Amino acid sequence: MSAPAILVVALPTPLRRLFDYLPPGYQPPGAAKDMFAQPAAAVDCHSLQPGVRIKVPFGRQELIGILIAVKGESEFPLEQLKPATEILDQSPVLTEDILELSQWASGYYHHPLGEVISTTLPTLLRQGQAPERQREQVWQATDKGRGELGALLKRAPKQQQALDLIKHQYLSSSQLAALDINRPILKGLQEKGLIEAIDRLEDNSQTLLAETPLTLNEEQQQALSAVEFDNYNSYLLRGATGSGKTEIYLQAIAKVLEQGKQALVLVPEIGLTPQTLGRFQHRFNAPIATLHSGLNDSERLQAWLAAQSGEASIVIGTRSAVFTPLPNLGVIIIDEEHDLSFKQQDGFRYSARDLAAIRAQKHHIPLLLGSATPSLETAHNCERQRFKLLELTQRAGNAKPPAIELQDIRRQALIEGFSQESLEQIRTELDAGNQALVFINRRGYAPTLMCHDCGWQAHCPNCDARLTVHQHPRHLHCHHCDYQCGMVDQCYSCLSSDLTAVGLGTERSEAALQDEFPDVPVIRVDRDTTRRKDAMQNIVDEVNKGEPCILVGTQMLAKGHHFPDVTLVVVLDADGGLFSADFRGPERMGQLLTQVAGRAGRAEKPGRVIIQSHLCDHPLLQTLLHDGYPDFAQQLMGERQIAHLPPYRYLALLRAEDKNAHQAMAFLTQARQLAEQIFPSSVSLQYLGPLPAPLEKRNERFRYQLQINAGQRQDLHRLLQPLIAQLDELPLGRKVRWSVDVDPQDMA
Repeated sequence: MSAPAILVVALPTPLRRLFDYLPPGYQPPGAAKDMFAQPAAAVDCHSLQPGVRIKVPFGRQELIGILIAVKGESEFPLEQLKPATEILDQSPVLTEDILELSQWASGYYHHPLGEVISTTLPTLLRQGQAPERQREQVWQATDKGRGELGALLKRAPKQQQALDLIKHQYLSSSQLAALDINRPILKGLQEKGLIEAIDRLEDNSQTLLAETPLTLNEEQQQALSAVEFDNYNSYLLRGATGSGKTEIYLQAIAKVLEQGKQALVLVPEIGLTPQTLGRFQHRFNAPIATLHSGLNDSERLQAWLAAQSGEASIVIGTRSAVFTPLPNLGVIIIDEEHDLSFKQQDGFRYSARDLAAIRAQKHHIPLLLGSATPSLETAHNCERQRFKLLELTQRAGNAKPPAIELQDIRRQALIEGFSQESLEQIRTELDAGNQALVFINRRGYAPTLMCHDCGWQAHCPNCDARLTVHQHPRHLHCHHCDYQCGMVDQCYSCLSSDLTAVGLGTERSEAALQDEFPDVPVIRVDRDTTRRKDAMQNIVDEVNKGEPCILVGTQMLAKGHHFPDVTLVVVLDADGGLFSADFRGPERMGQLLTQVAGRAGRAEKPGRVIIQSHLCDHPLLQTLLHDGYPDFAQQLMGERQIAHLPPYRYLALLRAEDKNAHQAMAFLTQARQLAEQIFPSSVSLQYLGPLPAPLEKRNERFRYQLQINAGQRQDLHRLLQPLIAQLDELPLGRKVRWSVDVDPQDMA
């Protein structure tokens, strides 16, 4: 019998190794045989390609893994190897470039390859479903629909919106659903004879563009002309909010599509996906796929397959879409590149922004990063000329930058957090027929329930955190572990019933504004009001009707939304970031304030911003207000350089957590001892800790961390590779939950 092929398989397990298997049906000489089993013919696996899925026995269960290689012999005796159960694919589902990217990411972030690969695949493929493309019907406008000018749909704005989209190109029901256009809307149009469902056709007669691009101003044209589309470069498109970055994205994509290539666009969160998709649907006669957590498993698989086959010309997605297979990739665009959501915060802790740079480099294509408030790491890369800086200093069209005012609220009488002047300014804008936006980055009614008699506060039993007061429905809620309980009516310490909700949250601000302006809609935007699918898009549609209203919400309002009738932004609490335990707190504060301020005056109407603060003379706030975000960032970079912090140094966090605080701390103490044996503490590599995490107890587990700070990236990885191998062997390493976070973005 000839020697069998040895299948090297990556499995979705926390073990940092690959596994050898025999071909299905192969029985090695000397192996124990089941006398009752029917012998199966061995499958010839010598010609299998890396990237196919293989079902294998693993302990008492069966797992689906990815073939990494086929080799002629194993380091283990054949009789110790198990035959695979089934070869699921004849051709790879994981393309060569995504497999290479996964292997690079596994090495850089020191995470098991099998779990990394599992992240790249849609859930249904991980479960063994065949990668079959389902051809769904598409909608097109009838002759009557193409001639419809709007009178028939005057009282049906959703139907009018759907018809306007379908007039431009064929759209499937799932594509329309992503734009908040559901089946009843389509059925209504069909019954009126305005649209019809047909099998998807390859229509080569359509022009690439469904609408004429906007005319670029001189700065926009210079930025677009600087992008080289036949070579790798990373470009930072730094532009003030409303400066027309999206138009540059659209015209850059048009150049790529003209060459028959595909574009990948990453956005921070799914709330922006319908808005971005709408802009792209109106511009291009090209199939567009979306990939985000709001899709069900079947929708996600079909979008993934459309991208993999090359059918989808444009893919728009959130963080994990960076792993989408695209055979003709021509450009990668990351909007709001500074956003924290591009870094995975648990499990496989990767940065989609950094992986996009690696992917663009391997494909020899441009990476376009856009932000009004770029991260300090990206700004530093521009200073070192690793990235090319493209600047937009003026707003597109006739829009003017908003006037920003710092308002000192010390010793002022506040009405539920609002100064009298802020309320008067809101009233002035509403009376003029405009809209106002109130920003407070804290959801709920109030962050604390306190006893007025003894000072007792309602704490979460699972975390070192206070319970947040919610009024609708009335309850207490921990935003860290999701613990909830009914409202407390009596102090647990002194039994007093004089309990007070202390502090401000979005619910409280909403109630105060509704009392102050009873005839004007107050629209709250936070995680509680946008849980339902399409909730955010419904809010955006309501606001964009242009009627006077007040928006009140968290940082969800700051991310890329276009509200042309918002002329006033009021920031209630600008001081929190100045006292953050995370060294990135001031940077995030500056980004958030700049982004929120950018919601005002984005169209023809001039905008104003009022920032309420108890620390108006703080140097960082003064720099941000008078000199702008670039100078603010430079001031922070000087502080980071003195403090030996990123982007001038490289960090890794070794995190450990356990219900037994002593065990978690003991594990990290051993980890530091092992690390110092491998790489003694020096100027080039330093250790801090183990220390409690800023939130020491969360969800009944005590959390500690060891910080490793290196002057050179390669020193950091030369330490981590052998250190992690030793930690895997520690007895405590099998008892506590621990992880490695390379380039951490959230120190909590």
